[in-house]
Amino acid sequence: MILFLQLWGGLFYLINKILFSLAENLSFSLRRRFRIVSWILYILGVPAWVVILVLKHNWIAASIEAGGIPAMIFGLSKDLRPKSTASRRLDLLASGFTYLFIILGVGYSFMDFGGIRSLSQVLEILVTIGFLAGSYFMAKGRSAGWLFFMLMNGSMGYLMYIQGHPLLTLQQVISFCFVVYGYTTVLRTSSGNCGIPEKAGPDN
Repeated sequence: MILFLQLWGGLFYLINKILFSLAENLSFSLRRRFRIVSWILYILGVPAWVVILVLKHNWIAASIEAGGIPAMIFGLSKDLRPKSTASRRLDLLASGFTYLFIILGVGYSFMDFGGIRSLSQVLEILVTIGFLAGSYFMAKGRSAGWLFFMLMNGSMGYLMYIQGHPLLTLQQVISFCFVVYGYTTVLRTSSGNCGIPEKAGPDN
């Protein structure tokens, strides 16, 4: 069962990262299609990750995965309808839902462990920082978002390693490589435009 969950969650998340990183080097139309598929795969992979994390009492990381679903749906809706004006209310709702789940996850983790008493909790906190800061900077079109995603993938990869999930560890390592690729692609694009990031379309 655990092997199946690793294959399910790991494969879906890996393809998500690959498509997102490759999309940075494509035209707006192709980038939009790649991102749409990426959002869908990410959402479909969430249940497997949540189950795996909960089984290991990784409450903080599990809360990030579950709480991020509305934000993923919001991102998907923006790419499905790039010419429509994104609702500020929906954006705030998605962000609020994510933060609520993080608070619940951190609180339950503290209750379960009696505070921060394990390396896994520290890694989960780093995953949370990487996810929140990365998502924020990516939404603002800032290349720093890729750096925080590196922190997220590196921390999650090590967490999966120490908890005996080799397939998910490998998935995080490969994802990390594609995040690096996405980051270097953005830097090349920026330098090719005299340091000014290229506006790819209304999804930025």
